[in-house]
Amino acid sequence: MGKESWRAGNMLYPLPAVMVSCQRPGEKPNIITVAWAGTVCSSPAMVSISVRPERYSYHIIKETGEFVINLTTEKLVRATDFCGVRSGRDVDKFAQMHLTAGEAVHVKAPLIEESPVNIECRVTQVLELGSHHMFVAEVLGVDVDGKYLDAKGKFQLNKAGLMVYSHGEYFGLGKKLGSFGYSVRKRKEGR
Repeated sequence: MGKESWRAGNMLYPLPAVMVSCQRPGEKPNIITVAWAGTVCSSPAMVSISVRPERYSYHIIKETGEFVINLTTEKLVRATDFCGVRSGRDVDKFAQMHLTAGEAVHVKAPLIEESPVNIECRVTQVLELGSHHMFVAEVLGVDVDGKYLDAKGKFQLNKAGLMVYSHGEYFGLGKKLGSFGYSVRKRKEGR
């Protein structure tokens, strides 16, 4: 059976499903689940998230210019899904999902303590692209859970049980298939 040609659409999967936390001064913190998040630049460190303007968090992020990207794990999959299908207009997502709003170092938006990695971001520009607007942001700091540091202080992120979103479903990451550059490394003698 050959290939079929479909209409243009977004089929770039799997994607990280991240929980983005934000907060207006004097209001309760909120979380939105975003699968359209990515790296933009390494120097300076920059990321992007794309959010529909009708989402409750969109206006919070646009007004405050800050947010935190919280990486998700298999243990957080239910909270990740809930925060993507419920609106912060109607429900306190931190309370409903028993998540802890922690104090960030560089931004006023809270971080999610249960997340292994929290990426503190300040918006540098908003690109109004159509159904979604892209928030391009500078990474001001990264907070990591110390329980994933080995005896030498190396961060063992892959031991956190990260999860991804693919075509409407969530998956835990599978087995390791290689490491960056393995295809061009010289083989050791005897192998």
